[in-house]
Amino acid sequence: MAEILTPRPAATVVTLRDAPEGFEVLMLKRNLNSDFIGGAYVFPGGGVDVGDAGASGQKLSIGITDTEASRRLGIESGGLAYFVACLRELFEEAGLLVACDADGNPVRFSDPETIKRMAAHRRAVNTNELKFIDMMEQEQLFLDLRGLAYSAHWVTPVGPPRRYDTRFFVALAPTDQVATHDAGETVADQWVRPLEALAMHERGELEMIFPTIKNLQDIAHFTTSREVLNYANALTEIPRIEPRIKTINGEAVILMPGDDGFDD
Repeated sequence: MAEILTPRPAATVVTLRDAPEGFEVLMLKRNLNSDFIGGAYVFPGGGVDVGDAGASGQKLSIGITDTEASRRLGIESGGLAYFVACLRELFEEAGLLVACDADGNPVRFSDPETIKRMAAHRRAVNTNELKFIDMMEQEQLFLDLRGLAYSAHWVTPVGPPRRYDTRFFVALAPTDQVATHDAGETVADQWVRPLEALAMHERGELEMIFPTIKNLQDIAHFTTSREVLNYANALTEIPRIEPRIKTINGEAVILMPGDDGFDD
């Protein structure tokens, strides 16, 4: 019997912005050569790193303690690392930094010199020449976790070559920054309304995996970014969802808890 892989802790952020026809979410296309869901459109995110946890994570952020974050996620400790990880990944993969100064004032990246410097920092972080926490200290910045809301919990089913225990969050995009894919792990970026993304997927124009689809469906009926954020903040119980893959009549089928055959 093949070994069942232990899911790696991970965090993903559904980044929101308002638009004339309704709010949009940021989606990134994974590199086709990736050994995990290559070619699929996903939300920015990735594995929780050592630097996201403990004293490093607390030193890096403002707005929530590890005790509060852990209580929100329903774990004993270490919850803050998930909050930190999703905003770190948002910077690395999309170039957006949700940050503030020591007084809690949101930072602005409006002048050309700052934009150029932060782009250089991003390249250095992505090539491991600079640690993310060191970059934040150099710039005297803190991740602003006050506008980050926990919204879903998905675990990769048994079977794929990689498994993740992923916490999903929602966050408002900084208004003065431009999202760009990293041209490495991701090869394209797109702001799209959830209903439009779902329709494109149905037409075969936008490849997405099951958790991405379900998270879009959960928020597609809202009108503004703030409504989505309020919805996530109001959630009192967030279930751990681990689908199962079952072969039926020679075809792989994803079963959700409650579906016929899930408990077989």
